[in-house]
Amino acid sequence: MTEEVALRFSVSRNQAALLLEVSCALVSRLPNTLAALDKGDIDLFKASKVSQLTREVSDEVAAQVDAFMAKRLAARDPAAIRGSVSYAVEKYDPDGFRERAEKKRERRHISLEHEDETMSTLSGFLPSELASSIYASISRIARTRRAQDKTRTLDQHRADVFAERLLAEDGHGKPRAHIHVYVDFLTLTGARNDPATLAGYGPIPDWLVREIASDPGSTWSRLITDPATGQILEAGAGTYRPPASLARLIRARDRECTHPGCHRPAEFSEIDHITTWARDGKTDHHNCHGACKTHNLLKEEPGWTAAPTGNGGMTITTPTGHTYHATPEPLHEPRPEPEDDTPPF
Repeated sequence: MTEEVALRFSVSRNQAALLLEVSCALVSRLPNTLAALDKGDIDLFKASKVSQLTREVSDEVAAQVDAFMAKRLAARDPAAIRGSVSYAVEKYDPDGFRERAEKKRERRHISLEHEDETMSTLSGFLPSELASSIYASISRIARTRRAQDKTRTLDQHRADVFAERLLAEDGHGKPRAHIHVYVDFLTLTGARNDPATLAGYGPIPDWLVREIASDPGSTWSRLITDPATGQILEAGAGTYRPPASLARLIRARDRECTHPGCHRPAEFSEIDHITTWARDGKTDHHNCHGACKTHNLLKEEPGWTAAPTGNGGMTITTPTGHTYHATPEPLHEPRPEPEDDTPPF
């Protein structure tokens, strides 16, 4: 069947095998995802993000994940869908997830692939918290060097720092970097097993975040959230430059660039106004957000507009008149409203 599909669609055998795998999963285990595909809410590539991450779970867990994703598929980019599916798999199959994660951690390795014109690619398959720490540490040093040496791009500085550290043999000690992990208090104490979030990566399991938190070198910051919405509580200021406390709150709330489809971590993004200061935009958490440099400048381009919707959310209008809505994800699931047992009059 794989060979027949490959011929019919003029694709490789591997592509045909993937098509069959996704198709079988949609029909037999993921009815809600299949319905979204039928309605045109998602395409086959987005549907494959659900099937790939549920490939190794039981039918029961796959059904729970599929139901969880039913209202989280439409109008979302593939990376966002993948993050939500990963969260659900960790939530509904914590033991299985841990077993698979431990097996993958045992497969950590580095690889070397030679490219054209004297270049090669050196890459590492590492635990996500280590890879994120390495990248954050290298980026911090590279930005400092870039401020002093404009002859090299930021990427070139990153590559040079990377090479220097790997080749150094005089032992300067282990570099430390500030990475951001978001976890609710009950999960941190072990009373609940919901996944946490590693900025720039996505959901990580509860056992891993407790390992990170218990490291003597870790530092903790308290964030107060609204239990009804999961969002960080209000903070405000009346000056143009966001104060440090407001900047910390926004980075913690947004966690990544707020432009739809962009997942650059907020600690590497800029804090700026949605409605600009020149247009009487306020410097508070409703009108300030985290955005990468590209998307922060984009709203100033002709035909592009952005309007705040509250608590960092915004509506973006493109030059063609299409509108897109973006709202920071809550830090935890909102608390359900209590049922009112008062009899009607």
